[in-house]
Amino acid sequence: MRQAAEDFEEFAHVRTPHLYRTAWLLVGDRRQAEDLVQETLAKMFRAWRGISRIDNPAAYAQTVLARTFVSQWRRRLVEHPYAEVPEIAQRQGDTELRVALQKALYELAPLDRAVLVLRFFEDRSVEQVALDLDKKPGAIRTRTSRALDRLRVVHGDDAVHLASL
Repeated sequence: MRQAAEDFEEFAHVRTPHLYRTAWLLVGDRRQAEDLVQETLAKMFRAWRGISRIDNPAAYAQTVLARTFVSQWRRRLVEHPYAEVPEIAQRQGDTELRVALQKALYELAPLDRAVLVLRFFEDRSVEQVALDLDKKPGAIRTRTSRALDRLRVVHGDDAVHLASL
């Protein structure tokens, strides 16, 4: 029992920054992202004995995060846009484009946002995203296309730059 707890603690320590980045892209708010990561890790901990035996617990954590996000979104069914951008550390690159990316993502429906984040920021295949979100691959392709089209309509040529971040 003690070894499993230590293994989970190490896993959580290594994976939390990556999970947080994905969560922040999904929810657009620092506190909500922290809550989403916390809930994901709590679910992982409760099932850690079985999870630790699978080939890729990190990928499973991303799946749990995505499904938790979609479940929370379904429960709320109402979006609450935020007026301020979450506080994040400065990174290389154009800050204005990063802010524009966050705003552009938050303009999308939560499920479309999840699809784009998983496909392009997590570099997952259509099939992986379909499994993560419990959808068919064709639905993921359609949502990806429509979400990208929406970004292009709203942000024009800037959408190309946003995608490169």
